[in-house]
Amino acid sequence: MLDGKVDVTPKEDGQIDPAQLLKATYDSGVTVAEMDMTARGKIVKDSSGSLALQVEPNRLFAFVPNELSNRLELLAGTQTAITLRGQLYKKPARKKKADASAPLKLLILEVQKKE
Repeated sequence: MLDGKVDVTPKEDGQIDPAQLLKATYDSGVTVAEMDMTARGKIVKDSSGSLALQVEPNRLFAFVPNELSNRLELLAGTQTAITLRGQLYKKPARKKKADASAPLKLLILEVQKKE
């Protein structure tokens, strides 16, 4: 921890479950102000028809709709790999703790790379 920030690096298998990480952090007594992430995957539409980043066959990160996510709609269903930086969690004003049952949605802050 440096200046109130913590960087979490995945193990060799590259797996981190952000919801479990957020819950474990709160359970340890530490308050999380926000959680940003960088992830690589393909743009897909989830079961509700909303855009999401598929990082594995069974792991999706749904998007908070914004101008950047709307620009990615043309890539949905293609094989184009993309790297995104986004905010997965930001503590709501006046709340002490996250709702662990609420699904986390990725607010895209930057499209870093397309291939």
